[in-house]
Amino acid sequence: MLCYNRYRFAIEREPLLRPFHFKGGYFTEKWINITSLETDKGIRATAIGGSAVLWSDPEVFFSFSETGGNVVMAAMAEHAAQLARNCAFKDPVVALQAIFPEQHKYGFRITGRSNLSKTFTLNTLVSLDLALWKLLALEKALEKGSERNSGPFFDCIPELFAPAFDKRQEKLAHVPLITYNVPITEVIDLVDRGHFFLKIKIGQQGNCEEMLAKDMDRISALHAALKDKITEHTKNGKLCYYLDANGRYPDKDSLWRLLEHAEKIGMLEQIVLLEEPFDYENRIDVSDFPVRVAADETLHSIDDVKERIDLGYGALALKPAGKTLSLSIMMAAEAKKLGVPVFIADSACVPLIVEWNKITAAHLASFPGLNMGILESNGAQNYCRWQALIEDHPLCGSPWIEPQQGIYRLDSTFFESSGGIFNISTGHYDKIIQNC
Repeated sequence: MLCYNRYRFAIEREPLLRPFHFKGGYFTEKWINITSLETDKGIRATAIGGSAVLWSDPEVFFSFSETGGNVVMAAMAEHAAQLARNCAFKDPVVALQAIFPEQHKYGFRITGRSNLSKTFTLNTLVSLDLALWKLLALEKALEKGSERNSGPFFDCIPELFAPAFDKRQEKLAHVPLITYNVPITEVIDLVDRGHFFLKIKIGQQGNCEEMLAKDMDRISALHAALKDKITEHTKNGKLCYYLDANGRYPDKDSLWRLLEHAEKIGMLEQIVLLEEPFDYENRIDVSDFPVRVAADETLHSIDDVKERIDLGYGALALKPAGKTLSLSIMMAAEAKKLGVPVFIADSACVPLIVEWNKITAAHLASFPGLNMGILESNGAQNYCRWQALIEDHPLCGSPWIEPQQGIYRLDSTFFESSGGIFNISTGHYDKIIQNC
């Protein structure tokens, strides 16, 4: 049983190279929540999670200053550690389900919003959730006679959900993120360095007409620069486009206009994913769109998974670093039962959290049309201290930490070590927490 009686909590602010633009707004730094748990036997597990206020609830983001929104998330992250202290849980999945209702109520009070997004509350639980998974792995490692035949990450997954994680991908396509203000020259450079699967933010600032005009101009400019680029990793030799609207489109008509424009410029056939066009309240059937539509922020539970699939959604974006590993595992298992592919998307993650995403993605089925999985990761594009953060990785120097020609190449050492996520020390973050 998982049970800790002491915890420590701290935050660190990571500056970005440039403002991160999406959802009609932007932020300039990422707050890293650090949660450390300790049992009465002296077993200690430290893990981190990144605050994503704008992504998880734009209404909260625009109700506070950038700093204020992050302060709220940090307060909720510590509150979660208080809620679970001295409680015994079978595993982190059970823990998440037990504390979420009370954590969400606390979110109502601290934000002053009774319609607070469940995604916001889930985001505040990430550092605790990962610390619980780490604690579980450490306790399993101490069990006498424990056997590992698929690496410690697979060992930790509850039997009920394990069938969704029975793969061992040797390759993951690294998906960089193209926000509104990334120069096209930089995008061309990414492609020339081997990236062939590009995530492009749409849903720009302004009313519907203004947004649509900006989005059309942006995808036109990008496709004009990239349409003749080729890759060996797709059947037709063309790049893959992954558009992410983050719930900004108000109705089907506006989205059809964007897709008709994409067809006019010759881009439509390369759009392999269109993520989250509508917000949670817009339960619109998407089965008639000519592209695979994926759900993201609108997923908070197994019921949401079923509902979105019934509405024609053909893929699910899972975010262990955005909505907890525990929920991601539950949703992946449900999606597998229903025959819908899932993939892992980033939340502007630092290297240690990227590894949690990577090990999860590595155990999922290949993305449709590819002979590999995919993993969005945009930290190298956004953090001022990315190289220093890489050097702080517990297994720094391993060939699978960073992509090579647009692909993460995973070997046996990656699976045996689970990318270093369960290492006792977390270096820099461990030093910070020891001073708290």
